Amino acid sequence: MTSDEQAVGRGPGDRAAGRGAGALAEGGPSHFHFIRTHLREYGILVALIAIMAFFQIATDGILLKPVNLTNLILQNSYIVIMAVGMLLVIVSGNIDLSVGSVLGFVGALAAVMIVQWDVNYVVTGIACLAVGALIGAAQGYWIAYWKIPSFIVTLAGMLVFRGLTLWVLAGQSVGPFPHSFQLLSSGFIPDLFAVKGLNVFSLLLGIAASAGLAALALRSRLRAQKGGVVDEPLAFFLAKNGLVAVAILYMTWLLAAFRGLPNVLIIMALLIALYSFVTTRTTTGRRIYALGGNEKAARLSGINTERLTFLTFANMGMLAALAGLVFAARLNTATPKAGITFELDVIAAVFIGGASMSGGVGTVVGAVAGAFIMGVMNNGMSILGIGIDYQQVIKGLVLLAAVIFDVYNKNKA
Repeated sequence: MTSDEQAVGRGPGDRAAGRGAGALAEGGPSHFHFIRTHLREYGILVALIAIMAFFQIATDGILLKPVNLTNLILQNSYIVIMAVGMLLVIVSGNIDLSVGSVLGFVGALAAVMIVQWDVNYVVTGIACLAVGALIGAAQGYWIAYWKIPSFIVTLAGMLVFRGLTLWVLAGQSVGPFPHSFQLLSSGFIPDLFAVKGLNVFSLLLGIAASAGLAALALRSRLRAQKGGVVDEPLAFFLAKNGLVAVAILYMTWLLAAFRGLPNVLIIMALLIALYSFVTTRTTTGRRIYALGGNEKAARLSGINTERLTFLTFANMGMLAALAGLVFAARLNTATPKAGITFELDVIAAVFIGGASMSGGVGTVVGAVAGAFIMGVMNNGMSILGIGIDYQQVIKGLVLLAAVIFDVYNKNKA
């Protein structure tokens, strides 16, 4: 094995393989050992289920009513989109404080181009994504090649693009958008079967997604068994994938009985699938984990750490731009205050989802689960009439608990 492969091997899949080999050497994986070594991954899913169950009971079933479930997805779509990109930034050992301002700036730019300059919304969307990528690349350049701390560079970016948003909008809201652009956030998958009271096409998509995920999980397990590196007990494998399948089918049924799957949910699903593949199945993804785990060792092993850092920030800028388009389409207007404090929600979602403050640890699914934990808490507490002051306190305590849990696990290891 080359030194580059050794550094790459620090990715999540290889760490699991190492644990699996060790467990097999001891005579097979034990349930207790597996729970202890995978507490971070399973804990976030258990927490999400528990929080949803609590608010479902506390709100007398309002939380999972189709209309509220749809609103929950739409309200958290831009946070989920940015959390996927922020995961890569944090895994690489950095942070981006500018995402909320970039979101607001891109939304303002889109509003000016579409409403005031009458530019086609497709052309505008492509241009705005390119602008977001350039913004991320510009920040990534100073961080990667000049070694300026990401905290400082992105803090400066947060202030710069907040000011540029005010300048572009001239301090006023700009809107409304054409109906076609609004469909990016407020549109739904059309029903090709025209069945009254049920979007059959959306239901079929949910069934296909559930079956596809189960097939991929089974394929991965069979490949791991063939290589002799399975460390997940069969009972856990069946319970986890069965629960995921049931959850997807139930949520799909609820949405299909209302208006169908939102367009933005499809966008989120595609992003989650793409970035999950990148982080677990590609050399680039594994090298990002190696970069966050030990940058010096990764560099000595031949990994171009500067380029990886540069790419993670360019990617973050593009996803922040996409979130800006989604947010502007949802509000049907661009406002000077759009995106304020969004960076805090995104960073909190990633840390709550199991990412480590020191880098090298975290999953896309965990970041998404963390985003929905924050969203469910916001939605549930609002339904219960809890004031915004107490909501902020509770969310802060949840974030603190997640960080304490990360430090505790690290010290115990």
